[in-house]
Amino acid sequence: MTNPPARSVPERAPESAPEPVAVIGPEITYAECRQCGTLIAGLDGRYSCGVCGWVNHHSEGHRLLPRAEDDTGRAPGDSDDNRLG
Repeated sequence: MTNPPARSVPERAPESAPEPVAVIGPEITYAECRQCGTLIAGLDGRYSCGVCGWVNHHSEGHRLLPRAEDDTGRAPGDSDDNRLG
């Protein structure tokens, strides 16, 4: 009798690369206007009502706002003519 050919089975599975972390963009959120009760949508908890004009303070948002210095889409040397101060 002949023995079947031996299979080579790795003793340990190779370690896989870590899964990439998903970059989450702005999230559309919904709330009632605090002034007139209209259902409004906003980005990351920042709202403005188109019916009565109410807006919440930017600090009430769910995440920090990006800084102008972090904007990678700006061409180097672009002037900041719209900056106050």
